[in-house]
Amino acid sequence: MKLDSDSDSDSEPCKMSLDECPSPQEIHLPEEIDWEMLDKSRFFFLGAALFSGVSAVLYPVVVLKTRQQVCQTRHQYNGGFKGLYRGFGTSLTGTIPARALYMTALEITKSEVGTATMKLGFQEPTAAAIANAAAGLSAATAAQLVWTPVDVVSQRLMVQEPGKYLGGIDAFRKILNNDGPRGLYRGFGMSILTYAPSNAVWWGSYSIVQRLVWGGIGDFLCEEKDYRPDWKTVMAVQGFSAAMAGGVSALVTMPLDTIKTRIQVLDCDDNNSNSNSNNGRKGGGGPTVAQTVRNLVREGGWMACYRGLGPRWASMSMSATTMITTYELLKRLSAKNHHHQEG
Repeated sequence: MKLDSDSDSDSEPCKMSLDECPSPQEIHLPEEIDWEMLDKSRFFFLGAALFSGVSAVLYPVVVLKTRQQVCQTRHQYNGGFKGLYRGFGTSLTGTIPARALYMTALEITKSEVGTATMKLGFQEPTAAAIANAAAGLSAATAAQLVWTPVDVVSQRLMVQEPGKYLGGIDAFRKILNNDGPRGLYRGFGMSILTYAPSNAVWWGSYSIVQRLVWGGIGDFLCEEKDYRPDWKTVMAVQGFSAAMAGGVSALVTMPLDTIKTRIQVLDCDDNNSNSNSNNGRKGGGGPTVAQTVRNLVREGGWMACYRGLGPRWASMSMSATTMITTYELLKRLSAKNHHHQEG
């Protein structure tokens, strides 16, 4: 069995557990669209619109996850349905430039690393996994330059006590006045440690899982010499592969995400029940990583690091599924030969 992107390469025999495949068989997948094939203006314009919609749908789950990570009691910071969209305007403002940086770094790195690994003699499946992992790592790092300040402000709004902030601009100004520019990049290091490996694991896993799924489909349809899946099947496989990779990434990086969120949201005086010193920090600075871990363990043992795992698992799985299907659609809509491909 061989996965093929509408190329003319030779097929390999399909492997089956009981009987030999009666004939060579290929799965012809849609052609991969790389950075050079994209209409950049269309790519960024449509990307901003599509991903803004995705963010709006998934935002309430992110709010619930953040509150569970920060709040010690379930009754804190309710606010009804409207409260589930606290900070959304701020988050959306930052999503557009952050996504632009993310997509640019992702596609350029994937293209360059993919070419380099193939030249070094790696087999295509290995080269694809390496290129996807490297692309996820660089994309997450680049996006955090914009996303960390937005994350700090929006998360403060998510869990704020009534009247503490009047909105995103007010929160931005107060954080800047209290902690300076450094306050807006609180947790930047932890964000890189959380999102960069998470993205590398996700993109690498996504590449591997998708290939395994197509391999299973190829074995099941072994009688057909050539199989060309329709777009619904392609999207279903992409969505399933993304959800699987997202769930694994959520589980692996959950403790790091909890620590990052609390560093970004809580001031030292918010932890006065657990910490009697702010280690010489002035202006309501945030707790250190060590303080945050100690406070979490005091509050609920080591399992406290997994607070919000359910919402984060759901959020990452849903986000991964919607993101990858939206992203693949975006690339096809933004291809320079889009109209030719449709025909």
